Amino acid sequence: MTSRVAVIRDALFSPNSERNDKAILQEVAERMGIDVLVSEKELIFEKSRQEFASTTLFLSMGRMPETLQWLAQREKEGAVVLNSPMGVARCARSVWHAVMREHHWPIPPERGDKGHWVKRGDMAAQHADDVVFVPKNESVDEWVSRFHNRGVKEVSVMAHVPGDVVKFYGVLDTGFFRYFYPTDDGITKFEHEKVNGPANHFRFNVEGLKTVAEQLARTLDVKIYGGDCIVDEKGRFFLIDFNDWPSFSRCRTDAAEAIARLATMCLQKRQNQV
Repeated sequence: MTSRVAVIRDALFSPNSERNDKAILQEVAERMGIDVLVSEKELIFEKSRQEFASTTLFLSMGRMPETLQWLAQREKEGAVVLNSPMGVARCARSVWHAVMREHHWPIPPERGDKGHWVKRGDMAAQHADDVVFVPKNESVDEWVSRFHNRGVKEVSVMAHVPGDVVKFYGVLDTGFFRYFYPTDDGITKFEHEKVNGPANHFRFNVEGLKTVAEQLARTLDVKIYGGDCIVDEKGRFFLIDFNDWPSFSRCRTDAAEAIARLATMCLQKRQNQV
């Protein structure tokens, strides 16, 4: 039996990020002395389920429904699973958008006059076509229909907000929070940042962003998180993306240390409850 396991995200959910996603998981695993890394497809095999039935810690980047279902059962039976499977499921855009609007946290309106973003709403983007910018002179409804026609039932629409694209990363309960401007270093997944153009570095309330991001993360139950926001010329920020366990490629070493500390704290808490 294996007491600690690191679960690698399936390539389908790591578009243009497969190497970076694996790198952060490996670095955390090394810090915690974990030498068992398994793909989430392997995890759901019957043989693997038997092997990991007594595992006490799953460091999981998995997103497959079958993975989340099995890990949810293990979590219910007392294992520590980071991130929580239910939290990962709640990272579907349609869910976290609704949470943001329910709490009146800063998120762009659904409709505006400067164009729109049409995105897959049931889960994170799997390829570039899952996130589309629709200029103001084009039909949003037509693009929503295109998503439906290729089998995407849940579609989220968000008004475009001109301003700086800012990526943020956090690990709850560790004090770790970082933010970066992707147009400064050119690191991008689908090059959607080009729509907003180079960052002007508008001043904004960083602590305010951290507070909102942590509130959302706690509400969803996602302790290891990342996302994107837009900062407009007035210094207002609006969350436009939120994900479970990003690659932390711009701050991998510091993030790995924070995630390892979080996992250790969660294990100690579990031991105290037994």
